[in-house]
Amino acid sequence: MTQREESRGLLFGMPLSLIWGYIAIAVFMTGDGIELAFLSRYVVDLGFSPTQASFLFTVYGLLAALSSWSSGVLADIFGPRRIMRIGVIAWIAFHVLFLLFGLGEKNYALMVLFYGIRGLAYPLFIYAFVVWIAQVAPRERQASAMGWYWTMYSIGIGFLGTYLPSFTIPHIGFMGTLWMAVAWVAAAGVMVLALVRDWQRADSGADTGLAGRLRELSRGVTILFDHRSILVSALVRIICNLPLFGFPVIMPLFFTSPEVGFGMEQWLRIWGALFIVTIFTNVMWGLIGDRIGWVFQMRWFGCAGCALATLAFYYVPLTYGASFPAAILAAVALGVGVSAFVPMGAIFPAMAPEHKGAALSAHNLAAGLSSFMGPAIATLGISTVGVEGIVWIYALLYLLGVVLTYFIRVDQPGFERKAALTAPFSPRSKTGEAL
Repeated sequence: MTQREESRGLLFGMPLSLIWGYIAIAVFMTGDGIELAFLSRYVVDLGFSPTQASFLFTVYGLLAALSSWSSGVLADIFGPRRIMRIGVIAWIAFHVLFLLFGLGEKNYALMVLFYGIRGLAYPLFIYAFVVWIAQVAPRERQASAMGWYWTMYSIGIGFLGTYLPSFTIPHIGFMGTLWMAVAWVAAAGVMVLALVRDWQRADSGADTGLAGRLRELSRGVTILFDHRSILVSALVRIICNLPLFGFPVIMPLFFTSPEVGFGMEQWLRIWGALFIVTIFTNVMWGLIGDRIGWVFQMRWFGCAGCALATLAFYYVPLTYGASFPAAILAAVALGVGVSAFVPMGAIFPAMAPEHKGAALSAHNLAAGLSSFMGPAIATLGISTVGVEGIVWIYALLYLLGVVLTYFIRVDQPGFERKAALTAPFSPRSKTGEAL
């Protein structure tokens, strides 16, 4: 940490006043993501079809997308801490209902209802904190600050959320593991309410009346059409995480099939390896992106890298069978590529600094749509093109992302690079730099 960063309350770009909030993100996502890698397998084992299991995730993703859209502006208006508190309470309430009356009674309608409504809750917690970061972090260190955010996210949903079930399921079963999630989410709520020091920004929102608040909320959508670059960036944001939400729906079935031969515990540890690497690469790409260029990094290391890694994640186990080292390498490659998108959280507010909440709501809407479209593509494709076809759809969408990045214009603070490094038709920012 440099003297300058120390004087500004930063630790390699992380605002120290929010350090407990960062930790709370890891704890919350442990609880929220604890079922991600095994729930589809468990639902099928209860007697439901793979399509029904995929549909459960699709509904969850759709409602999460709606909540993601509103979370940024709501946090800007009412304060991040208030919105995060609402998210925790709603998450716990509907998770308990999902376990008691959905899974517990094997009632598919109630499973879809309560799990779907739970999808409204988690974006209120995690994306309100993104607004908090945008309020606190210096503009030129936004990508680094967001890199730390995604690192904590990965520690929760990927490392702890994936590896814990591999140890708890043999002892307390699937349902016991799902009940354990409540304690993690409750602990995260306590951290945010009691330990985060940045009280002024957390509890103060925009000083506007009801009409002004409704206008600001609607701006979270209209800004997509007012700013072409934000619309294009939103499309890339949707693409960037599709396999992270689609693969947990189809890959547990593929990896544990006789065709490949892994056990459920092995699958969980392979999927967890993807997120272990992102713990480090999220911070790494945040720091690198502030230096080599946000869009340049996402284009080649994110979109192009993920296109190749997505195909490898399917074809490596198909070729080598239950080879644990080979599958781990494929998972690591995908993790490195996915984490190259960490500057996304910095790009949106940089493109509309006068409406950060609305810009981040557009970002969050795209992130939520990614969590919807990933399982939706799997649901629609599992009975038609199969796992292989779904993987190719994801890979081709990443290649589309490469093209889309050439139409993103953003004034990136402190970034200077010769235009010769970019394509001739690459748009230029307000400062004249090609990105």
